Amino acid sequence: MTKTKYHVTTVHKIAIFPFGMINAFLLKNSQGCILIDTGLPNTEKKVEDVLNKLKLTFSDIKLIIITHAHIDHAGNAAKIKALSGAKVIAHNGDLPYYRGEKKMHFCSTGWFGRLFSKTGVIQKPYEKFEPDILLTAKEKFNLNDYGIDGEVISTSGHTEGSISVVIDNDKAIVGDLISSGILLGGIVRTNKAKRPPFEDNPLQVSQELQALANKGVKTFFMGHGGPLPQKEVLQHIGKLKNIATDID
Repeated sequence: MTKTKYHVTTVHKIAIFPFGMINAFLLKNSQGCILIDTGLPNTEKKVEDVLNKLKLTFSDIKLIIITHAHIDHAGNAAKIKALSGAKVIAHNGDLPYYRGEKKMHFCSTGWFGRLFSKTGVIQKPYEKFEPDILLTAKEKFNLNDYGIDGEVISTSGHTEGSISVVIDNDKAIVGDLISSGILLGGIVRTNKAKRPPFEDNPLQVSQELQALANKGVKTFFMGHGGPLPQKEVLQHIGKLKNIATDID
């Protein structure tokens, strides 16, 4: 039996907005790179700048992973897919939003989420696209073919179709399962966990974060603020469980 050869993979943050307010990520190794989230529409220059620093181009992107359908994560997927020629992987739970068939709903977690919703920015439509690889239910996607000891997994809760990427069993890019910082996220207090401005199901989020911690994930990278160590995430899980109990 041939043993899979893994390559040293590094995580590079892409600042779609400064100070960690909106993050995308590149996973880089000797085989090329994987892009996790694409940022807001027309922010491809932010991605290109990081690629250039790593002596890469859009054609080096071998796969695009979209953690969920909100505009700050999926809004530029169609354009970067066209620029790179890379396949896009996403989850069936958010497929109607990628296709532009439904308007997204948003469950605010506090005053900032309610205020942000009123601006209409988060509800703006973006260029629709069709994912090439679609996860269903709790299906996983192995990243062995990209030289990465990792997998893409379903982690519903923030949205029905939220997914996360686990690398080397001790790092995870979790989209908006968790946030840190102030307001949208980032800026200051980026080492303190909090709920993102919107969250469909806090109990489900707590269960998914706990499952990641149980797998051995020690560092959590997210779309707003961070990264966070496991200890901080575990404290946040306890708060989410209390919130879920109060809702019930």
